[in-house]
Amino acid sequence: MAITDLEGATPPDTTTGWGPWRIPVIILIGVAVVAGVVLRFVARSPLWLDESLSVNIARLPIGKIPGALRHDGHPPLYYVLLHGWMVLFGTGNVAVRAFSGIWSLGVFPLLWVAARRLGGPRVVTYAVVLLALSPYAVRYGTETRMYAMEMVLSLLGWLLVADALRKPAWWRLAGIAALVGALLWTHYWAMWFLASAGLALVYRAWRAHRVGNAERRRNSLLVVGAFVAGALTFLPWLPTLLYQGAHTGTPWARPVRPTEMVTFTLADLGGGPQAEALLLGWGLCSLAALGLFGKATDRFHIDLDLRTRRIGRPLAGLIVGTLAIACVVGYATGATYASRYAAIFVPFLFLLAALGIDQIRSRPIAFGLLTVLLLFGGAGSVRNAWNDRTDAGQSAAAIRDRGTKGDLVVYCPDQLGPSASRILGDDFDQVTYPAFGRPQLVDWVDYTQRLAKANPEAFARKVLERAGDRKIFLVFDTAYTTHKQSCTDIYNTLGKARPPELLTQPTDAFEPSTVALFAPVPAS
Repeated sequence: MAITDLEGATPPDTTTGWGPWRIPVIILIGVAVVAGVVLRFVARSPLWLDESLSVNIARLPIGKIPGALRHDGHPPLYYVLLHGWMVLFGTGNVAVRAFSGIWSLGVFPLLWVAARRLGGPRVVTYAVVLLALSPYAVRYGTETRMYAMEMVLSLLGWLLVADALRKPAWWRLAGIAALVGALLWTHYWAMWFLASAGLALVYRAWRAHRVGNAERRRNSLLVVGAFVAGALTFLPWLPTLLYQGAHTGTPWARPVRPTEMVTFTLADLGGGPQAEALLLGWGLCSLAALGLFGKATDRFHIDLDLRTRRIGRPLAGLIVGTLAIACVVGYATGATYASRYAAIFVPFLFLLAALGIDQIRSRPIAFGLLTVLLLFGGAGSVRNAWNDRTDAGQSAAAIRDRGTKGDLVVYCPDQLGPSASRILGDDFDQVTYPAFGRPQLVDWVDYTQRLAKANPEAFARKVLERAGDRKIFLVFDTAYTTHKQSCTDIYNTLGKARPPELLTQPTDAFEPSTVALFAPVPAS
């Protein structure tokens, strides 16, 4: 929850100031919002690993969800809510993704209110347009994960904290405590986000004490107290968190450097590793920097204040503070970073970028810039909504085409199991490497240690014994850090007993895979 501190700041310009550009701007906003809403509900890809795990965990009886998450690595609030959603609307791809789509739509009114407070109607226009066709927002508005939910909770908290700092009514403080608890029960990155906000609040109280502003100090400390109260609600989950921290973590990747955090996030903000996406991501970063440092002097000139603009400091401080704390913790604990974790502060990046565009006071230039941003954003959003995120669909199709009911399907690594098994259903005998477990879930407990003890050749021999005279389908990928040579060894061992036939080739999907068929050798 960012801390707003607008006392003494220049009042926002509450005029729209578009003149003859008003109608084109209205059309631009309408097209962007309608397209953005539609794109949040039309993803065509099968569910990939994380989405499939979300559904498979959430469909368990509520009482068993915490135990399943003990082996996964997340807190339970999102899964419990998704469980209720699936009871009402089912477990199909469209249904489960629509849950995130609804949360993603909730960001729009909250961002509208926040932008209006910061800069008036023009900033509202810029912020809403950036959000509407943001490839990042569209991606996580169409993914069965908790990231769209995080955006709503963090932005709602920002607004409520800002109100409480001015007038700390009891119901506002209670709302802040509830939102702090909800964030912690949703994703662990909330700890770094809330720590950054909490430090800013303590600093605000200290500054108020130094200048003798008792009311400002009191209000700040009351909000800190609400943070503490919200954090206390998380104590019952603390033993599970400590167990997860000791035994699960992120074995699929290494800690990343601060520069990698920034570049990974900017690429994802633009929609992926493509050149156009990188341009959009760096463009948003540049506009956010302009929102922090820039001040328009006339239609064609902008001064840069290296001390930063007061109105942008809290937003930038929250973004940088969250990343900095997360980076330190990551190196201390071995945890990695994925750009989807940035969802908790991405709304504030949009606000900073909107403040940056607002410093461009030439309306034709501003309109042209918005148009370019929407073209790049629209392309990335369509790509995110339309392209396959996993090869599970083609893998399942190949297995169904060449296999018969009861054939043996083997997944290496086991991380390929949840997405493909969701499509194959119960028609095949499906197992994962190394434990011969069911493919619906991945047990992350002591993951690398268990893999280090596994013997892929012995596993392959057991596969041959289990298969008997049935066909064997190996769904595999050799690029996983956790498995190194294991999947290749399994392939080679099976290939010595049965000639392999490659049925598919990996694509450029986020989760690629290959299917190999090992048919029984006819008796001579």
